[in-house]
Amino acid sequence: MIERILKKELVNLASQYRVVTVLGPRQAGKSTLCRSTFPQKPTINLEDPELRKLAELDPKGLLSQFPEGCFIDEIQRCPELLSYIQVIVDKDNTSGQFILSGSHQLSLQQAVSQSLAGRTAIVKLLPLSQEELVTIDSQAKINEILVRGSYPEIVANNLQPAQAFSFYVQTYLERDVRQMQAVRDLSLFQSFLSLLAGRSGCLLNISSLANELGVSENTVKNWISIAEATFVVFRLRPYYKNLTKRQVKSPKLYFYDTGLLCYLLGIRTAEQLQNHPSRGAIFETYVVSEVMKYLWNRVRESNLYFFADNQLELDLLAETSNGLLPIEIKSSSTFRDDLLKQLIKADSRLPVSKGNILVYAGDSSQQIHNTKIISCSKLAVLGEAVCA
Repeated sequence: MIERILKKELVNLASQYRVVTVLGPRQAGKSTLCRSTFPQKPTINLEDPELRKLAELDPKGLLSQFPEGCFIDEIQRCPELLSYIQVIVDKDNTSGQFILSGSHQLSLQQAVSQSLAGRTAIVKLLPLSQEELVTIDSQAKINEILVRGSYPEIVANNLQPAQAFSFYVQTYLERDVRQMQAVRDLSLFQSFLSLLAGRSGCLLNISSLANELGVSENTVKNWISIAEATFVVFRLRPYYKNLTKRQVKSPKLYFYDTGLLCYLLGIRTAEQLQNHPSRGAIFETYVVSEVMKYLWNRVRESNLYFFADNQLELDLLAETSNGLLPIEIKSSSTFRDDLLKQLIKADSRLPVSKGNILVYAGDSSQQIHNTKIISCSKLAVLGEAVCA
């Protein structure tokens, strides 16, 4: 079993909060993590139709069978249970009574916040991080990693990625998408996902997507919300000193997993990826998502942005205690001086920290003046810098 970094944080949070809620995409390893971290907790799996029916018809009776609490898997299948859990933990202040997991971020997080505000810690688990993968797979090349992705079952069982993601997408469409919203045409929604894949690492353009799909802009907005809520994609906001501008200006869109991204783009092999026109965007997606994993595995809020004006573009800009940290991401496996062009501009134009970072697809890491050059195989170093 792969040791998950978040495990230590779960134990710590369960000693402080009456309830701990773990959110994340389907098949990211939430159930395995919760069961291995809290083996003494009995489990209620709400994917089981009989247990789900019992939870709906007699929630008090079901929970009364577990006077010391339990682990409830896929809680979004019966969110009404949250109100009954609230009553129980309000009567008993013991920490770590209930461990919950769920795959729908937006609706479930709202329900948890309403019923369990102040009573639960909320953490997010993404597929395996580079730090976790290196313990079992230190020899894989970057293109192989990008095509395979990092879902635990695919990695652990050495599954053929294209076939595995084909099954994953069908399950996702039939279960998660149908559960969240009445999408009448699932084939059109799958086309939407493929179009979205072609825009990973790019500015989000709602009207362009709507025109290509032949649907309204409101439909595209709703579908993007579904993709976000089910941990398929996330938005990266632009950096502005004005906090309002950060929210209203166009964000960039990224996929959480490059294996799913490559599948939707029709990329099946590492060799095919090498000369694919989207390789740079896929590599950038990988680096950004790995930093997100680093933060979330340590229960840290994202402090990441991108920066773009008519003179300067930066792939990432992190707000750290030492100031702004400019980060450039290049898919080249060979270092060249011209890769530093935007970082040199950033030093003179932004109130940045004393250094900056270049991540590239090469094997060696080094320091050149105030630039730390980091190999894509050492992204924990980038995570540490972002957390400073």
